[in-house]
Amino acid sequence: MQDLTADMFDEVCPSSLQPVRMKDKWAPLVLSCLRGQPRRFSELRVPLRRTSAKELTRSLRNLQHDGFVRRTVTNRTVTYELTDLGLGLLDMLAAVYAWSDQHWGELLDAQDAGSDPRA
Repeated sequence: MQDLTADMFDEVCPSSLQPVRMKDKWAPLVLSCLRGQPRRFSELRVPLRRTSAKELTRSLRNLQHDGFVRRTVTNRTVTYELTDLGLGLLDMLAAVYAWSDQHWGELLDAQDAGSDPRA
């Protein structure tokens, strides 16, 4: 068994540059919504209706900060679109979605068997 070391997640280590922030559950969904064309905030709100405007704004800002999304302002219109870096994540996300689809029942069973961590 390999020992765990104090510097295994050092700031300069590539592992600290996670492409999608794991704490942001909406980021992968936002990236998927931006596949194909730029979108306005109000357009993104339709499929992402379960999130608040504040959470969606935070996700978009984080994705923009990390270089995955470009925000463009023209006249009074603001649009969001994937950068080349963001486009590069789409295949990985498709693989994760395919895996989730394949294991949907197992995932639901595991969640039902476990206790609610928020309780």
